[in-house]
Parts: sequence; C-alpha cells; structure tokens
Amino acid sequence: MSVFHHEFHGTVLREYDIRGIIGETLQPEDAFAIGRCFGSIVTRKGGTKVAVGYDGRLSSPDLEPQLVAGLRACGLEVLRIGLVATPMLYFASHALAADGAVMVTGSHNPPNYNGFKMMLGQKPFYGPQIQEIGRMARDGDVVPVATEGTDRPVEIMADYVARVMQDYDGGTRPLKVVWDPGNGSGCEVTKALAGKLPGEHTVINGDVDGTFPNHHPDPTVAKNLEQLIAEVARTRADLGIAFDGDADRIGVVDNEGHILFGDQLLIILARDVLKSKPGGTIIADVKASQVLFDEVQKAGGTPLMWKTGHSLIKTKMAETGSPLAGEMSGHIFFADKWYGFDDAPYSAIRLLGIVARMQERLSEVRAALPQVINTPELRFDCAEDRKFQVVQEVKQRLAASGARVQDVDGVRVLTDDGWWLLRASNTQAVLVARCEASSEAGLDRLKALLAEQLIASGLPVPDFSAENAGH
Repeated sequence: MSVFHHEFHGTVLREYDIRGIIGETLQPEDAFAIGRCFGSIVTRKGGTKVAVGYDGRLSSPDLEPQLVAGLRACGLEVLRIGLVATPMLYFASHALAADGAVMVTGSHNPPNYNGFKMMLGQKPFYGPQIQEIGRMARDGDVVPVATEGTDRPVEIMADYVARVMQDYDGGTRPLKVVWDPGNGSGCEVTKALAGKLPGEHTVINGDVDGTFPNHHPDPTVAKNLEQLIAEVARTRADLGIAFDGDADRIGVVDNEGHILFGDQLLIILARDVLKSKPGGTIIADVKASQVLFDEVQKAGGTPLMWKTGHSLIKTKMAETGSPLAGEMSGHIFFADKWYGFDDAPYSAIRLLGIVARMQERLSEVRAALPQVINTPELRFDCAEDRKFQVVQEVKQRLAASGARVQDVDGVRVLTDDGWWLLRASNTQAVLVARCEASSEAGLDRLKALLAEQLIASGLPVPDFSAENAGH
C-alpha cells in the first residue's frame, strides 16, 4: 500500500470552498486528495455514503472520477449524481440520506477555474474544516484502505423537479417568463421546470457549455443580464430569471427590465413567507440595504443582519430557526417548506408563485419600495495579511470618534445620510465596501468618510468609478 501525502497550492483552500485555476493551481490529483481526506472525515464519523455531482465546466469530467476514486479509497459508497446544479446535489444529499456531499464546481468564476463545495451530514463544510483537509493531506492522516468502496449512478432530476413543483403556489394563472441559466449546469433543470409551469416560457443560453459563450455566468453583474433584459422586452414578459454557473444564485429582472437586487428580491419573498410565519427571523448579510431590514420589520418579521458567506448564513439559519435568508450576491435560502440551503431554481418557483398571485406588476412592487441611492459593491486591493488589520484599525478609530457602528462583519457605519460598510473579503485579497444614502449629496459625504478611513490606513485614494464595481 502506497503512503498517501499531498500538498495543495497555497491559494486553493478558501473559506467556503476549494477553488483554483485548472492546470495552474488545481490539478486532477488535488481532486483525489480531497476525496481521500474528506472521505476519511466521513468514515471516522461512522458515515458510509457520499453523494457527488459536477457542473458543466470543461474540466469537471476530469476532476469528478478522481474525486470518486479518493472517496472509494476510504471504503465509501459513492452516489454519482452526474452533471447537475449545485442545489440538486444538496437535495440529493437529503433525499438519499447521504453522510456527505461534494460538488465539483467553479460556481460563477471564469471558465478556467474549478473547485469543490462540500456538505458533511446535512451541514455546510467550511472555514477551519477546509483547512483541516490541507493538514490531513500534508500529514497523510487518512483512514487505511481496508475494503475498496463502490460507486453507482443515481438519477435525481425527476425527484427534484417533482419536489420543487409541489411548492409552486401560483395556481393556473399563466405568466410569461424568460429564463437564462447562462449555459451553466442549471440548464436541464431550468427546461424541466419551465415545461411543468403554466404560461409561456422562453429559455435562452439553455445548453450547457463550459466556455460560457454568451456571457459570464454571474447574474449579480448588470452587463451579464443585458441579453435577458432585451428578451424580456421583446417577449413582453412578466419577468426574467437568471442563474449563475451552478445555479445556487439567482438574478431577477422585472417586466420593465429593471434589475431586482438580492435585498429587493428578499423583501418580496419575506413578505410572503411572513404571512404564514409571523414574527419569523429573516436573515440578510451586512451588504443589504437598510430598506430590507425596515421592510421586514413592517411586514411583522424579525430582521437579523449577519456575516456575508453562504456557509455562515446557513449555519445562522439553523441556529435561529429562520424560515428565509438571503445575500446581496443572490444566494437565497428557504427553510420554509424547503431544506435551508441556497437554491436558485427553488427560489424562482417560489417567486413565480408570488407574482402569479399579485394584483399588480412586479415593476410596480419594485417602484413602491422606499427609494435609496447606493453604490454597487466596491472592491479595493489589499494584501491578504493586511486586509483584516485595516478593518480593525478603522473600527478602533471609529470607536474613538463615537460613530454609530454595527460590527457583525467588518464595520457598517450609520450616519444621518445613510450608511457605509467596509469588510475584508474571505475569498480574495480585497476590501469590500458599499455606501447607501437617501440623496446624491449624502452618498458623496459617505464616500468621503469611507475614503478618509482607507487613506488613514495607508491605502491609495479609492477609486469609486463604475469600473471598480462588481462581484
């Protein structure tokens, strides 16, 4: 028996997942090592089976068999779900009572990236757990191979679609909907759901293509929604729905072609959920608009601001019994009737039910929300070993000045104009900022306060131009 040892590239073990550039920082042998180490964790906890899925990237079919081989080397039974959207793997993990699940996916990263998202039991696997995989690989700390495990294909699409459709509550009212799965791994499930819904459905970019020929699969960036907006206008649709590359994040445009951002979408979903769950805790990340927290309160809910990061939000939901949560980045989590994981196709079905039951158009609901002006997410380069320090320095200076600060994740500073936020990204060597005010003049004042703090910590004068915005 050969002794197992493996070193990962220093950049790939991230906070919420494992991610790298194929052929540069991520190789097929990394996939085997992940299977070998994660499989050892599952086995040591008494687990016997792990579900595995992969996305539509060109490199995914090379990584998946290596991952499976690593899991089998731990004596596990591997349930191979095939090419699916990430939420379908999460669903399979619940439906098949798997002891762990691993999705091979580069999410919304460029085509030359790939990576792995994991669940242990039915919980997110993240943070120190991911670092532990690195340590185990380095030390060769894995279970000895007693009996080689097995693997078998499992078809999950029909069960997933049937279960999602159970929660469609829009009756028989026909809607006109444009769908854009962005040539990602959500293509087949999008077509399957569109085929079951009443109304008229157009699917664009509906074939899986790991080169993403039409646009980058990230629905939080406005330019990636231009095609969808044009198609909504052409077909006079009620709304348009877009998914990211592995369909765990959603983007929505209304009948007038306006984008509904993650927090605006969450308001619409929360109002509906709170009818049956009065007083329910609705969680959103620190980047969300103050309007969201105010509207949740108005609708009889308990708003809770929490740290950015899908794993952190899922964990907080379980802890608080929250029926619904969301992030600005388009991760929406339903625990009301569903399993509490981020699932864009499921969120789309719940949204369509609400729109079908509305008297007014979606654009009218959006226009009736309190109007504020905000910057998109702003990103400033900051060395990995410095980014958390900068936030700490800013926090100390603000405390000394008596500012009103919420510090659940970085610093969110409240002023009479609105608020500004500065936090360290968990996944990149950047600081992330956002400002929101009720007027342009107020927004300028907030930007000036933010700039002042960045400069005080020795960063260059910040660039607030549109080019610096994005996710």
